[in-house]
Amino acid sequence: MPVAGAFVVPHPPLIFPEIGHGEQFRIQKTIDSYREVAKRIAIMQPETIVIISPHSIMYRDYFHISPGVHASGNFSRYGYPGIILEADYDEALVKVIEQEAQGNKLPAGTEGEREKELDHATMIPLRFIKEAYLKKFKIVRIGLSGLALSEHYRLGQTIRAAAEKAGRRIVVVASGDLSHRLSDSGPYEYAKEGPEYDRRITEILAKGELSKALEFSEDFCEKAGECGHRSISIMAGCMAGIPLEAELLSYEGPFGVGYAVAAFQDAYVSLARQSLKYYLKKGNNLPLPDGLPEELLKKKAGAFVSLKKYGNLRGCIGTIQGTKNCVAEEVIENAVSAGLWDPRFPQVEATELDNIICTVDILSVPEPITSIEELDVNKYGVIISMGDRRGLLLPKLEGVEMVEEQINIALKKAGIEEEDYRDGKCILERFEVVRHY
Repeated sequence: MPVAGAFVVPHPPLIFPEIGHGEQFRIQKTIDSYREVAKRIAIMQPETIVIISPHSIMYRDYFHISPGVHASGNFSRYGYPGIILEADYDEALVKVIEQEAQGNKLPAGTEGEREKELDHATMIPLRFIKEAYLKKFKIVRIGLSGLALSEHYRLGQTIRAAAEKAGRRIVVVASGDLSHRLSDSGPYEYAKEGPEYDRRITEILAKGELSKALEFSEDFCEKAGECGHRSISIMAGCMAGIPLEAELLSYEGPFGVGYAVAAFQDAYVSLARQSLKYYLKKGNNLPLPDGLPEELLKKKAGAFVSLKKYGNLRGCIGTIQGTKNCVAEEVIENAVSAGLWDPRFPQVEATELDNIICTVDILSVPEPITSIEELDVNKYGVIISMGDRRGLLLPKLEGVEMVEEQINIALKKAGIEEEDYRDGKCILERFEVVRHY
């Protein structure tokens, strides 16, 4: 699962102090939440940020993806040409998204570029992110369409599939305001559907029930005067099937427009980070949190937690099969072990956490094999055993491209001589994983 996280954010230009001239303080909760989002993105360390914008190029029956290498934009439309934002596009990922869309018979691509400049719904989140995330990253900018919400959802699924195929670690940002009809003092006249829309959509965001966004009727959304619902629908497709930790960080509407900020992360990864952070602070294991998805509480499985810092391994510990009451307890235990008890590394310190990314691999039950022909480094992990010595290597590891490399590394981890392996003294097993970013 290549999506490290997803966020819903608004895009009022007056959120910038240069434009707001003090009015921005009326949405201080939104500003604080935006900064929290940017901080979380920096911790996730995505290679690419997919920004879904209602104010990029929009066609009735086609999704436009911005082409090219680089783009910039400014706020001259609002009287501030000196506020300039720039970004590099991820051309390679855009190409894969186009290919996946074509295979899915989804009308999406880079044709029909009418306006090359970045729009304000892209630039506002971009500025907040750049203030916190100093590492170089690229973006993909995708517009909306007049197609059904279900097609927007399918586009989200396509984006995730493309990121996985391209090997990209991405974050998805759904830019969009909520209703513009909350009061007569807003940009449009009050409509009763406005507050009702905001109540329903914020409830969905708070609970992480993103697919329910597809249940809204087009007529209701139009009467509510929203601009972010299709962005949320695409994001919902990106996160489909992922057990989520959802958080509505803030909601405000003082100008007659609803501004919601919400965060979504894979629940496995969030639990691992919480566990390590809690142990470093309290000195004991994290109690099972309330509100975890059922699959973490009812399932038993082996789990590996891997930590990386600046792209380098910082710890990795796991269990081949479930040893606890549920997989949540497995993740909690192994996250602490990866950070503190991996003998290859010094113990992780609390000051390092913001620079560490975490992945969680949930293992299938290992099955015996008789030949390396039954292995595939991108699909299967391998276990090599001889007596009480055992070596395991996860699949899809950077730098491991051949089965022979996979075998050799597993032998070294087990302390088994290659000669013993060649003489047939070892037992080979394979397993699959579901990787959570």
